[in-house]
Amino acid sequence: MSLPADWYLLRQCGSEALVSPKECAVSRPDTSREESINRAFVTLADTLVDDYDVIDLLYELVGFCVELLPAEAAGIVLGDARRELRAVAASSEAAHLMELLQLQSDEGPCLDCFQSGAPVNVANLDEASGRWPGFVAAVRERGRFRSVHALPLRLRGRAIGALNLFRDQPGPLATPDLSLAQALADVATIAILQERAIRRGEILSEQLQTALNSRIILEQAKGALAQHSGLGLDSSFEHLRRYARSRNLRLVDVARAIIDRSLEASEVLPPRAARDRPTSR
Repeated sequence: MSLPADWYLLRQCGSEALVSPKECAVSRPDTSREESINRAFVTLADTLVDDYDVIDLLYELVGFCVELLPAEAAGIVLGDARRELRAVAASSEAAHLMELLQLQSDEGPCLDCFQSGAPVNVANLDEASGRWPGFVAAVRERGRFRSVHALPLRLRGRAIGALNLFRDQPGPLATPDLSLAQALADVATIAILQERAIRRGEILSEQLQTALNSRIILEQAKGALAQHSGLGLDSSFEHLRRYARSRNLRLVDVARAIIDRSLEASEVLPPRAARDRPTSR
């Protein structure tokens, strides 16, 4: 049997099938979209390993959401220390307005997503007036979007925020699109947590260095007291600590004063120890 030259023989799951170019085009993945997805994640990954501004990264991420997903707008809200949501990034003013409408009415998909830690998909906002009457009424009056999908920024089963996708037309998002949206939301979570960890790490590093410096000062002061009095280092330290506590002073401040000689060792030591200090020969 002769076949047109542009038909293909495909082998799938151990069987062979003949398909036309039209059928093959349907079965083959959209390489341009795959390339766009790869480029987005490579860009985000490159940003995460560099010194980055987390807000700028979140704006870039919501831009990728609009580029890669069938959504006209996207935005991110984050919970503060009191778990009150704040809008932090939006792909457009329309998306920002939608987030503000939810926050102002204290109801909507993103709030439910944040509180439950689970995705909230609203294929048709017109049918959600019973669930969120204030928000749906505000959208009808001021918004143009007809469907909303909220994905949690999740951390060990708890949401720290939500990624919101807004669409002009009603209808569900396909499962692969929801999976991609959740992956982007997870990247946002990683970016936020890493930025917080870096800041805490810098603070911790400063605190550690301060502690190390303080320890050096204490050792020097102990040595100065021991040399002055002939007492051991442990006894010298006890006198140093007793002096600081009795005057409600920081131990390291007293130690520093002894080193720079703004405080005489004899004032810290008991009278006998101060009198009995060894003399140089």
